[in-house]
Amino acid sequence: MMMNKEYVVAFAKKLLAIDSPTGYTKKAIDFIEEEAKRFGYQTKRNHKGNLWIYVKGNHHHKTLGLCAHCDTLGLMVRSIKSDGKLALTNLGGPIIPTLDGEYCRIYTRDGQCYSGTILSTSPAAHVYKDASTKKREIDEMEVRIDEVTYTKEDTQKLGIQNGDIVAIDPKVQITESGFIKSRFLDDKISVSALMGILHHLKENAITPAYDLIFMMSTYEEVGHGMAHIPDEIAELLAVDMGCIGLDLACTEQDVSICAKDSSGPYDYDLTSKLIELAKRETVSYAIDIYPQYGSDVSAARNAGNDIKGALIGPGVHASHGMERTHIDGVLNTMKLILAYICEE
Repeated sequence: MMMNKEYVVAFAKKLLAIDSPTGYTKKAIDFIEEEAKRFGYQTKRNHKGNLWIYVKGNHHHKTLGLCAHCDTLGLMVRSIKSDGKLALTNLGGPIIPTLDGEYCRIYTRDGQCYSGTILSTSPAAHVYKDASTKKREIDEMEVRIDEVTYTKEDTQKLGIQNGDIVAIDPKVQITESGFIKSRFLDDKISVSALMGILHHLKENAITPAYDLIFMMSTYEEVGHGMAHIPDEIAELLAVDMGCIGLDLACTEQDVSICAKDSSGPYDYDLTSKLIELAKRETVSYAIDIYPQYGSDVSAARNAGNDIKGALIGPGVHASHGMERTHIDGVLNTMKLILAYICEE
């Protein structure tokens, strides 16, 4: 049965257009929840804002959890400089040099939004000898606000203050060849894949083998997204970006099955089951070890949850920078998820 790739791409474009750095995810969660309710699914949020979407299965003695995260990398105003520009601190781990010259939006706590540009503190080649050589580190980056502001007081009059969110423009592009280019495909493309699964189940009147809880987390990029999960979950499948590079086997057209990351190996039996399902469904897949990685399953296990955990996701190139994947990788991920949730 064919997946509706048009739905997934359209949903991803809408979600990527909603700024949701870690700690500022309510609008994204609202959008996802509204769509889930439109399909007729029951939802719930926990206190820190994670979204749970409930799907009834044929059997009720076991519950499977599937999770992806809607929080992204971002920045926060550390202080306002004497010339009115903004000093920064990072939210999560963006590759800081890639931010030089990127457009951004500053969200104030009283509901204002201002545009700006992230720049090096030596931004002009005709002025600064070290314009091209200065290290692009967070302490040497600042935001130039698109308002007439030359002093700290000018900026404060705009309502901007320390602790305001700075969201980076994702620059979304979909190519005719099937590539999806954007910041924050980690992990909004996986959220879109899970929503595509919910759409597919509803449109085709498919009932999964067991009760499911689809969970969208809000603090994955800082390590505690799924630290708390419902007690009834026996298995947790994180759907997050697959790594590409070095000696890893994954491409942007594959679903990556992670055997081990920085937090340790994933459940052997569950990972083996996913590999066998990928073979059976003739899904293009790769098995890899991620050298610099942790997932929401890692957070759940580290918090003491008694679960079997596994990790899969579409291959994403240049993670935490200007990312890219291919619709084939997303569809292969969805095919594997569908096989997993329908397996008795």
